[in-house]
Amino acid sequence: MNATPVGALLLCRAEPAEVSPAAHLLRERLLLAPAGDGWSVLVPEGKPWLDGADPVDRVVAGWAGALAVGAGWPVLALWWDGDRAGYTLAAGFRRAVGYVWLADGTPAGEDEAMRTFVARLGLDPVLDLQALEPLTRPDPEADSRTRLVALAAFLARTGLTLPAGLSPGEPADRLREVARVQPAAGQIQWAGWRDAVRAELEVVEEGPLGPWLLGPRARLLGAAELAVGIPLSLWALRRSSAGWAFAGALLIAHGTLELAYERLRVEV
Repeated sequence: MNATPVGALLLCRAEPAEVSPAAHLLRERLLLAPAGDGWSVLVPEGKPWLDGADPVDRVVAGWAGALAVGAGWPVLALWWDGDRAGYTLAAGFRRAVGYVWLADGTPAGEDEAMRTFVARLGLDPVLDLQALEPLTRPDPEADSRTRLVALAAFLARTGLTLPAGLSPGEPADRLREVARVQPAAGQIQWAGWRDAVRAELEVVEEGPLGPWLLGPRARLLGAAELAVGIPLSLWALRRSSAGWAFAGALLIAHGTLELAYERLRVEV
């Protein structure tokens, strides 16, 4: 087994409650903890890069992309091994952007990646880009781990505060043990599609749409839609109006779903 520290951190620009449902869908064992104002950190409990054919950078790039698809927040994967270190930033369906440093800290990425990094995190395109430029220049005093630590420190201006001990460049085993003792840490573990769907529904129900999905408002809305949809559909059929018939059918379907949701929700 390679004794050189290999590891990764996934930084999500969202609160843990928002990250948890998406993280379940990765079907990996992860530890989730707050990481400052508006940030969360995911720490892998396993080491799939040692057991599979893909190195650590490809593994976490895939995770970051999967988390970011459909989410309203970006995901920054920091990774390192014996030869290199770097980051991958995923945001929505856009092509991920990344930067790499060799073990001795030599920059091996493109300047355009830093500009895209700044833009996708909503940072200042002038001042913040200037602050990141030293990371793209040779520095005999900075190795790859120093580069990642400097990047994490730079993100403190966006609210990121990694828990003590969760530092880029540490071995995966140490990161896991540190994450486990964080007061607000939680475990993410795949328990089947039912639990994943339940977690997604809980997030939606706790949001502004919640009262219209469960409870008296939802039942009232469903009944009202049926009360309008059924007569509208009958009227449209008598007059052979396809447009109004479709509108009536849509109201009936939505009203039925509203009334059935509460029962279905119990069964999930």
